[in-house]
Amino acid sequence: MSEKTVALNRRARYEYHVEETLEAGLVLTGTEIKSIRAGRANLAEAYARVERGEAWLIGAHIAPYEQASRFNHEPTRTRKLLLHRNQIAELVGKTQTRGYTLVPLRLYLKDGLAKVEIGLARGRKAHDKRRVIAERDARRELERETKFRVRL
Repeated sequence: MSEKTVALNRRARYEYHVEETLEAGLVLTGTEIKSIRAGRANLAEAYARVERGEAWLIGAHIAPYEQASRFNHEPTRTRKLLLHRNQIAELVGKTQTRGYTLVPLRLYLKDGLAKVEIGLARGRKAHDKRRVIAERDARRELERETKFRVRL
């Protein structure tokens, strides 16, 4: 099972507290999968939503495939996510709970198929973001000190 990460949503882990993740397939056109294999995708403005019993990826940008003719795809079209019915029902129940949202965390290729890692997340407040930054900086400083001491 080979995996190749194509796009990461680094901002998602900063903006949201991810409590649960799951893998979903994507319904794509031919030019979209070729563009993804070329590494030309972006999840920065993307989010997921469940509507009428189906899961959708909204706002993900997959660049047009340069070698395609007039049959190219629209870069930010809404794409269907492939999940089991019971997974969708579970997501509906959890997203109706106050404060939860579905955020795409990464887009990757797994055995030649495009997959999206979706996170069930709760938005962070400004003070939470500052605490996360402080913890990360403290961890870096500690690693730097231990690395320095090991050298001596």
